[in-house]
Amino acid sequence: MKSNSNPRAGLGRNLTYGLLDALGRAIVTGGYDSRPFPTEAELALEHKVSRSVTREAVKMLTAKGLLSARPRQGTIVLPRASWNLFDADILAWLLERKFSMELLRQFSELRVAIEPAAAALAAAKADAPGLDLVRKGFERMRKAERGEDDPLESDIEFHVAILQASGNPFFAQFRDVVATALRTSIRVTNRIAGHGADMEGHGAVCDAINRRRPAQAHAAMEKLLTETRALIDRADSSATRARKRAR
Repeated sequence: MKSNSNPRAGLGRNLTYGLLDALGRAIVTGGYDSRPFPTEAELALEHKVSRSVTREAVKMLTAKGLLSARPRQGTIVLPRASWNLFDADILAWLLERKFSMELLRQFSELRVAIEPAAAALAAAKADAPGLDLVRKGFERMRKAERGEDDPLESDIEFHVAILQASGNPFFAQFRDVVATALRTSIRVTNRIAGHGADMEGHGAVCDAINRRRPAQAHAAMEKLLTETRALIDRADSSATRARKRAR
């Protein structure tokens, strides 16, 4: 089979971001676990790009906490504890690794800590445009139930709308992380449940926010996410039992 004679072709039109994505994915998925990270000169030669492109990509990966570049030490891959897990690129690369129920559980724990509080804030403080975002997100989910829209994208839009409607800029900053991780977790939890989104549960959240009832919005979102966590735990238990039987 003929090898790719032009590595640069796989980087896309923006060479810097193409190289960033290729290197970031390789780091996060373990591509450099057993070998040193290349020098800028080696990267430029391997990917057929300029030194300025490799330098910029390495700087961006360093800012994400994936690399450390020091004089006389060279560029090294940092341990996972140093990675910025709130970076949407890193989260997307992590989710491309071999599926991890533990990662899914950790993400669910984060959502339980954030989204009920965001729903309560949205109920208490959302302005008219914010409430409209939440209503539109839920209406899009209804359309998806009827086969008129994308189920995954509509579910994501609803949850992101609540973060934005909370009026808290720190919660709103989680939108990219939540959207990225939900693309994996919704597929998994829907498959475990054997059906699509819990429309009744999402509707309860939407209704409480629009009725300006913070406590109810918090409780409805918490219930929704607790049920999601239960699905994950159930699937994990089944997988564990299967592994024990296979021994």
